[in-house]
Amino acid sequence: MEKHRRNFELKETMSRTDIRSLVWNLAWPSITEMFLVSLVNIADMIMVGRLGPVMGPKAISAVGLSNQPIFFAMALFQAFNIGTTALVARFMGSGGHDDANQTAKQSFVIIALLGVVVSMAGFVFSESIIRFMGAEPDVLPLGTIYLKIVSIGMIFNTISMGLSSVLRGAGDTRTPMRINMFANIINVIGNYVLIYGKFGFPMLGVAGAGIATSFARVISAGMIIYAVTQGKTIIRISFHDGYRFNKDIVMRILKIGLPSSLEQFIMRGGQIIFVRIVAGLGTVTYAAHQISLNIMSLSFMPGMGFGIAASTLVGMSLGAKRPDIAERSGYETRFLGMIMASVMGLLFIVLGPQIISLYNSNPDVISQGTTALRIVGLIQPAQATQFILAGGLRGAGDTRWPLISSAVGIWGVRVVLSLVFVQQLGWGLAGAWSALAIDQLVRSGLILARYRSGHWKEARV
Repeated sequence: MEKHRRNFELKETMSRTDIRSLVWNLAWPSITEMFLVSLVNIADMIMVGRLGPVMGPKAISAVGLSNQPIFFAMALFQAFNIGTTALVARFMGSGGHDDANQTAKQSFVIIALLGVVVSMAGFVFSESIIRFMGAEPDVLPLGTIYLKIVSIGMIFNTISMGLSSVLRGAGDTRTPMRINMFANIINVIGNYVLIYGKFGFPMLGVAGAGIATSFARVISAGMIIYAVTQGKTIIRISFHDGYRFNKDIVMRILKIGLPSSLEQFIMRGGQIIFVRIVAGLGTVTYAAHQISLNIMSLSFMPGMGFGIAASTLVGMSLGAKRPDIAERSGYETRFLGMIMASVMGLLFIVLGPQIISLYNSNPDVISQGTTALRIVGLIQPAQATQFILAGGLRGAGDTRWPLISSAVGIWGVRVVLSLVFVQQLGWGLAGAWSALAIDQLVRSGLILARYRSGHWKEARV
């Protein structure tokens, strides 16, 4: 714990190099972790996509249609994850280590209970959910079985994500990285064995991908629970003295987190409508769309990783009564993130066809997917700005402005323009992704304006 405090001590005078060093120490484990998570998701999609030229697009569509309602359900937990990260960061910045531990304990218990409810609902209503998502008749059974299986593992996923948020708020981004790295290796191996039926196991296809994913989530949850309850991390959760509901802490978490949770519901709800619009273009087009989203997830990693660093540094700096360092941390984090995002965008533009062809050999899938990747490649710096500075705002406890920007961007821009571009103008997948790109540009502008205003420094948590 003392080592942690030395690594993140705020000096009286902080140079640009000092701040960038703090940013990088926090960001690189998160970027690595999320990059590996994306690679696992990509491996999932590539493996099911290679079940054949006919079965491949169906399998990709089934997995993609299942993931969207899962993302929507996970928005319920954002209130606790975002709120906990910000509150733990404030407590650690002001020296309130015991309060940080108590915050972690309250959040963990509530997330575990909610996770059970969401897992059961996903399992019971899986077929209805996939049908609502607009699945074609040949995709419906595949999507249903996949959603049933991953719903069983959702409780473990929620616990792992919640405790990772706790540790990141305390400045420990390395423990979640190590745990998820191991779980991801298990996931990839499980995919290979169960999707294709290797080493004497039956060939399970899409169901095998679901089983491997759920098993890896069990492993991840078990490891991180062990770490935080056995004193292996700076944050420790103990139940030796039982559990008492702490209304004050929970209300403070919710005050910060509820706008973020609502933001996620708004965003995921809009994305579901967006997916239904694209799904109406047919299985092949939707497969190209899902592959492109899968690849695009790689571009989220710099923004999300640096966004976590911004949340932690802004929260700790404000807790230490250093709003000057908080502001500079956000800008320096954005600068580093935009460099990585620009490189990622260039790769999408130049190597689009080669990347898409890794998933499926269907020429229509490759052509449409390449167009989508090149469109989104152009807006990578703006996307990074939106992720990173929104992370800084959340770390300060100013979660309302990201909510406003998401509502405007997703519903006022993406959904509306995709209806116009796809259904009225007939631009197909290119129209849908043009709407997505404009959405990102609008949200980036709104978030940047809010950060520059400085009003977030006055947020109370």
